[in-house]
Amino acid sequence: MDCRIFLLMALFFSPSLDFAYAEGKSLENLTVGVPKDRCPIFYEDRDSGEITGIGIDLMRIAAENAGYNAVFKFVDGSLKDALDSSEYDVVMPLGSEISSSLGKPSVISENLFQTRFTPVTVGNVKLKPFSELRLGMLKSLAGGADTVRKLYPGVEIESYETMAECVKALRKGKVDALLHNSYVWSYVLQKPSYSDLTVQPFSMFTMDFRVGASDTPSGRNLISRLDGGIKNVTDFQRQSIALKYTSQRLYKYDIYDYLYSYGLFMLLGVIIAVVVMIFVRRQLHVFRLEHEKKIRFMKKYDELTGALSFIGFREKVTSIINRQPEKKYFIAFSNISDFKYLNERFGIDSGNDLLKFWAKKSMEILSSDDAVGRVDADHFAFFLHVEDEKGGENGKNPFESVEKISGTVSNFFAGQDDDVTVKTTFGVYALTSEDLQNVNIDKMLDCARLAERQVRDNSKEGIGVYNSEQWENEKFAMELINHFPVAIQSGEIYVYLQPQVDFSTGKIIGAEALCRWRFQNDKWIPSGKFIPILENSGLIFDLDRHVWEEVCKILHRWNEIGKRRSLSVNLSCADFAGEPDIPGLFRKFIQTYQLTPDQIHIEITESAYVENSEFLVSTTEKLRKYGFKVEMDDFGSGYSSLNMLKEVFVDRLKLDLRFLTEKGDLMKGRIIIKHIIKMAHSLGMDLIAEGVEYNEQAAFLSALGCTDMQGFYFYKPMPIDEFEKLIASE
Repeated sequence: MDCRIFLLMALFFSPSLDFAYAEGKSLENLTVGVPKDRCPIFYEDRDSGEITGIGIDLMRIAAENAGYNAVFKFVDGSLKDALDSSEYDVVMPLGSEISSSLGKPSVISENLFQTRFTPVTVGNVKLKPFSELRLGMLKSLAGGADTVRKLYPGVEIESYETMAECVKALRKGKVDALLHNSYVWSYVLQKPSYSDLTVQPFSMFTMDFRVGASDTPSGRNLISRLDGGIKNVTDFQRQSIALKYTSQRLYKYDIYDYLYSYGLFMLLGVIIAVVVMIFVRRQLHVFRLEHEKKIRFMKKYDELTGALSFIGFREKVTSIINRQPEKKYFIAFSNISDFKYLNERFGIDSGNDLLKFWAKKSMEILSSDDAVGRVDADHFAFFLHVEDEKGGENGKNPFESVEKISGTVSNFFAGQDDDVTVKTTFGVYALTSEDLQNVNIDKMLDCARLAERQVRDNSKEGIGVYNSEQWENEKFAMELINHFPVAIQSGEIYVYLQPQVDFSTGKIIGAEALCRWRFQNDKWIPSGKFIPILENSGLIFDLDRHVWEEVCKILHRWNEIGKRRSLSVNLSCADFAGEPDIPGLFRKFIQTYQLTPDQIHIEITESAYVENSEFLVSTTEKLRKYGFKVEMDDFGSGYSSLNMLKEVFVDRLKLDLRFLTEKGDLMKGRIIIKHIIKMAHSLGMDLIAEGVEYNEQAAFLSALGCTDMQGFYFYKPMPIDEFEKLIASE
């Protein structure tokens, strides 16, 4: 077996390595200062962070033999400096007694082990006699340098902070050789960039490895005790520990070592990578150019029909106007009526063929000064120039041009079904001088779109021409819709109350909750203007829900001060789109605000019952079951269905006084009202008349037995605080 393996095995298994004070005895701490740059004699383990090495293991054994627990600390500066510091009890290694940096004498221990100091040169050169050499050494070896000077008078020694500085000085010829112990050289020369350095095959001298302390009574006592421990360290332990560290590859490559060792290969790899990168970038550049070209085409043209896309249409129209601003132009927006139905009947492929056919025929009709673009789905935009209103050899009449474009597709499905004719609607907008100066294609197209929608909503086919009133109304509607959520949150929408009175006593018996909108706290918007807009946009439920909850808050406040009253709120068919379970919502309101159901009267228009009778009947039954009062509003307004009174029971009819207006035969109107009142009483329903404006009307109704009334004759809708003042005296 290899002797080194035997020694290593012996190191780990030999009982002689057991520490003398291992069990049952307390060891006294001994702080030992050691230099930092002496691997493998002293170094910091990268994994554990502990100071370790040949000198550490041997000193630990010697210290424990002497009854000490050795605690190792790296020395800042030289060992001479450390001798003057109270931070360390002892320092190592010292080859002989030296003076500290302050000139104080030292005392040293027995030799722990010996280290051979050997020179290192650049290449295998022949050295001068030792006394004539210029040597480079680490500053931390100041004590060793003194020993060398004693052994070889005349030698010149230059001290450096780091080994890298030592090597640099050697290569530049500032020193003939570097001097250190052979153990350190076995570690340092593993660095690839030091491969040009050679250890000379002889040693200049052998230096003892001793422990030193200040020459004081306590220092001499420490050294004396350590001497006993050192004597018990065996040669076998020294050899085993030295072999343990010198047989390991302790040196770890850093980035510079890898660059030095594999720099050529890495450079070649970098060159290859750069070449590949350049090639890839060139290919990506070509691909990107082709892709951008394709994207530009896709942005400019519609992929399905080949017509301009909306972006392309906008660009071309802008270019035409800027090139020839003196001409007259118009924009048309088109829509294919019931296009979804055509897709379902003939298939999506046939629908796409229709769009492609229309685009193709339209582009054949148009000139280079015109444009056709597919805006989206089945909607196309046309930009045409016109010379005069009657048209001319080179000009176009807007209606004739649009009719010609429309006619190209009317019989598209003739071969598949003779009964199906493709119908189209168009909106036309003539550009103004302002449009030609400040080109805004989106606005122009919106105007044409608005005109088309007016046609579609009214007749399903034909051509409509934009007018400014439509545009202003549309802008106003969009402004209201966009601002509505803010209006709710900021309190721009107010709840007003119109009192309801008993004509026979003159007392206020209730009130109907209405709403008023002070737009951005500036101007009041009539309810007849904003309510239809909110209905068309699907926001009426949000408005009604806000009013309902505000009414509940008002009733709750009145209950708290002992003014218990009831109020009426309006409910329309459109509200069910926002909340199908309206009865459940009202029930939640009265629970939240601690009300009783009879305090809320829910008015549902007569027309709503006619439009959705089955659903409204079940809703009414549920509301009345929960205890709410339900009223049929606008009874007799023109949608009256007496059959509904048989199917649904409401608590009160709200009579519309159109029968007493000046239109028609007033005598017949009086007869109709007389019998409605009589019928309501016979059916067990209460009755209230709304819209009462004159004393004659009120007296006539009262004489027939309808004493509950509401109208401008009594009170107009008023703010909450005014209503509260009105009822304060009751």
